[in-house]
Amino acid sequence: MSDFHELIKSFPKTRDYVRDFFVYGFKTRNDFKEKSPRTYDNERRRLESWLAPYVRKDYAPGGSSISLAIDSSLLDTNPLFRVWKTKSFTDNDIVLHFLILDLLQDGRPRTLEEITDSLLTQYEALFDIQTVRRKCNAYEKEGLLVKTKSGKTVLFSLDNSLARWLGSNRQVLDACSFFQMAGHFGIIGNELSQQFDHENRSFRVKHSFFVHTLEDEILLELLNAMNQHKAVRMDLKSSRHGTVSTAECVPLQIFISTRSGRRFLCGYLCRSRRFSCFRLDALKHVALLETAEDYGQLLDKLTQNRPSLWGVSFQGGGGRRLESLSMILQVIEPGEGYIVDRLKREGRGGSVTKVGEHVYRYETHAFDCNEMLPWVRTFTGRILSLECSSKLVEQRFYRDLETMYRIYDI
Repeated sequence: MSDFHELIKSFPKTRDYVRDFFVYGFKTRNDFKEKSPRTYDNERRRLESWLAPYVRKDYAPGGSSISLAIDSSLLDTNPLFRVWKTKSFTDNDIVLHFLILDLLQDGRPRTLEEITDSLLTQYEALFDIQTVRRKCNAYEKEGLLVKTKSGKTVLFSLDNSLARWLGSNRQVLDACSFFQMAGHFGIIGNELSQQFDHENRSFRVKHSFFVHTLEDEILLELLNAMNQHKAVRMDLKSSRHGTVSTAECVPLQIFISTRSGRRFLCGYLCRSRRFSCFRLDALKHVALLETAEDYGQLLDKLTQNRPSLWGVSFQGGGGRRLESLSMILQVIEPGEGYIVDRLKREGRGGSVTKVGEHVYRYETHAFDCNEMLPWVRTFTGRILSLECSSKLVEQRFYRDLETMYRIYDI
């Protein structure tokens, strides 16, 4: 039987663990169907080790489940940053990490042979030159080392200019404290602050979506693709069924919901020749493909379509390009004039017309009127009638009303 290890080898696996327990649902031991109960125990212990101060255990007839209890307004950092710092390592990994970085602290470039010889003479650590080469190349790829060529000679050096600049301008660390709380890729601000033992004593965020940090690795790949105007191939995991599918698209913009905080990739599906949105927390892997020659044209086309987008859906249930919705409301004036103001302010370009005494009509066109229903329901009690070109939307609205009448015995 294998021993339990707190660290794991890749961040995607970490991301899946945290999502399974804290995003997709609070799982008990009996709910964990994908693997063995022992795997559930290992994952639970791992998460409790990483996030012990914030883990809450609830007991139910089906068994105990764990969840996160986090109040972002009280915290000076994102506790989920800890899951970025769990990668496993071998004895050679950790020894070479400290010795190579310490050796290159003087900033002088060295060849692989010089680094290998110095590890032996200065630290009495014997390593094969191929092992040192792999480690230095990996660090160069990660940005820790600088790789240059002098003729045919390859030199590695450590660039400490940023660290020295931050050390002499410590007020900039306040900006890092703010960035780790407010910006995407906040782990960068957190790492810089920790490097200089700087605590965030100034900033708190009342409404913060800490779980976004789990998506930042995927977001970085998508932003790189946008910057290079390239198409991508994505692996998507269904949160409902757990199945994994593949899609190819040209990534154009990142949408962020101000209501739920969810982030979406808006891309163009070349095969079906339409726009579509994908939740970032459903993306497992992103691979860059060829350059999209018509990238600018697609971006302009998206800009033209944005006014008709209510949420993130570009296609309704009936397959129409645009759907229309008309809603008649009773507004007792002058005391309820704020209802008319709401329609104009929140109606996203829809028209508001007075059609009678204390009666107003709201009309709009959108790609998917089904997304409007949560907003439409906020006017329940004032709605006299509702019509939609998509009969499925219309039927769903009246069916929900009938269900509410039965629940409240109306």
